[in-house]
Amino acid sequence: MSIEATAAECETVNATVGDRIEHVATIELCRPDARNALNAQLRSELKDVLDAVEDSDVRVVVLTGAEESGAFVAGADVTELRERGMLEQREASKRPRVYERVDDCPIPVIARINGHALGGGCELIQACDVRIAHEDAKIGQPEINLGIMPGGGGTQRLPRLVGEGHAMRLILSGELIDAEEAADIGLVDEVHADETFDDSVYDLAAAMAEKSPVALEFAKKSVKAASRMGLEEGIEYEAELFAQLFATDDKNEGIDAFFEDREPDWPSS
Repeated sequence: MSIEATAAECETVNATVGDRIEHVATIELCRPDARNALNAQLRSELKDVLDAVEDSDVRVVVLTGAEESGAFVAGADVTELRERGMLEQREASKRPRVYERVDDCPIPVIARINGHALGGGCELIQACDVRIAHEDAKIGQPEINLGIMPGGGGTQRLPRLVGEGHAMRLILSGELIDAEEAADIGLVDEVHADETFDDSVYDLAAAMAEKSPVALEFAKKSVKAASRMGLEEGIEYEAELFAQLFATDDKNEGIDAFFEDREPDWPSS
């Protein structure tokens, strides 16, 4: 089933493909009554749409909150959390959760942070590959205020992005920071006002989408490995992925197009 057809069966996720840029899917989280709080339905439907992405010719995903929601993701659904005991939460935490599905997506995922990204929303942007925020966004891990802690990867991914000190400060205080500070500490990569926000997101998506799909996948795998392997192991992994690209037609097409001064027509598309 196509991405758009899959999304059409969802109540909390919208998706379009190629509306702005060819080979780019925009996935919108749409639970406006709860500012996109991550309940079980939204998480399940987002995973379904991401499964459809992997079965398509899409090369880049832009993940964002629907404008009517007024947020990227305002957090987890606190009502669901209140009703769970330890055994229920342990079951709900079984992987792969939506965070792992975003992290493990074989194509690049750009977080278009159009509003607050709090708690599970902050963890969701951490699972994305690039984070571009609107200047009005607030970002943070306020779980400690509820007597709990981040449980969607925040204690692991956040220190890798911003360092242990900043991660400790945000997680242990529950402090929310604005987009500019998030950029200063490395939690987001760019911050933009209204007039440049979407152009920045989709110009980057377009720059990625014109590349070889198989090279995008392998390059993403290799960069992800940098924070998960030792240096020597990581260099060996990079060299192996690099060598495997020499078995692809995309490598030959890319080099031929370079010599012939033309745009490549990727065989793996």
